[in-house]
Amino acid sequence: MQEFLEYVLKNLVEEPEDVDIKPVERNGVTVYQLRVNPVDTARVIGRKGSTINAIRALLVAGSAKQGKRSVLELIEEVNGPEFEDDTTEREV
Repeated sequence: MQEFLEYVLKNLVEEPEDVDIKPVERNGVTVYQLRVNPVDTARVIGRKGSTINAIRALLVAGSAKQGKRSVLELIEEVNGPEFEDDTTEREV
C-alpha cells in the first residue's frame, strides 16, 4: 500500500521529492504518516478535504482487500523557518 500512496501523492504534488511516507504499526493498524512540502499541503487536502478523503477511501479499500487495516495521517510541520514570521493563527 505504501507504493500506491507514493505513486498517487508524488503525481499530485508540485514537489514530489519532498513526499515522505512512514508506516507505523499501532494496535494491528498500519498508520501511514505523510509529510509533504508546506506548499503542497493544500493540494493534498483539497477543497473541504475531498482529495485526502478520496485517497484515504482507496487506502482503506485496498487494505481491506488484503485483509489489513490502514489509515493515513497528514503531518503538518509548522515549526520550520517558513513560519517564523507568521503571526496568523491557523485552524486545523
